[in-house]
Amino acid sequence: MQLGVNVPNFGPGTDPGVLREWAQVVEGLGFGLLMMSDHVVVTPEVAERYPEPFYEPFTTLAWLAGVTSKVRLGTTVLILPYREPLLVARTAGTLNRLSGGRLVLGVGVGWSRQEFQALGVPYSARGRLTDEHLATLRKAWDEEADGGAGPIPLWIGGHSEAAVRRTIRFGDAWHPLRATLPAMRAVLAEHVLPGFAPRIALRLTDAPIDDPERLAGTGTVEQVLDDLDQLRQLGAETVLLDPYHGDPEDTRRPHAAWRAIATVADRWRTAP
Repeated sequence: MQLGVNVPNFGPGTDPGVLREWAQVVEGLGFGLLMMSDHVVVTPEVAERYPEPFYEPFTTLAWLAGVTSKVRLGTTVLILPYREPLLVARTAGTLNRLSGGRLVLGVGVGWSRQEFQALGVPYSARGRLTDEHLATLRKAWDEEADGGAGPIPLWIGGHSEAAVRRTIRFGDAWHPLRATLPAMRAVLAEHVLPGFAPRIALRLTDAPIDDPERLAGTGTVEQVLDDLDQLRQLGAETVLLDPYHGDPEDTRRPHAAWRAIATVADRWRTAP
């Protein structure tokens, strides 16, 4: 099972130098995947969680492809209804070729009503639009398969039953975001999915967290390692660690996140 990191591409402490350092740390620690988030319009409700500056993911990943050589690069998750699907297909295909086939495209339906309104996209149609866009992406990539640098893995984000159905119909992996182990286990027990690649919170504590609603990836190092082992047993091919806890000021202090991911990477590699 491969580990990856969700890198903040937003917030007051994020700038090109910090993004470059993030990429070098993630690749240098031996992680196999670096992913980042997506928003097009930073509305007030988006800014509460992910304030400016917010670096557009395709542009940023293309730049980071030039300062890395091995780590895969991806989106968690690209909000598919916001964009014309043939443009997404071309942009993703180009980035995949330029990076030597390193792109992973995680997509989702989106959540911000204000952002949908600002972009003139009907919020109530986001599920239908996502399905239509996924069908277009698949068709476009199939038609261009002979000229690409390999297929682009398509991960479907979300926890809902609709997201699971969407994964079965269009995706290469189900990509739930910051969930509990029991919730993920229940879905996997009920459905046969093409793949499983969760994004889990990463928050290390000195004392164990004794809470039935504990998010996977939170707690002592031992709890997190056990979570990773259970996810491996559930069939996860990749697990993405998300060290951002919702406080934008943390982006000014990336060293704390770097220590946490380094601790997990070292202990995971040396675990029996």
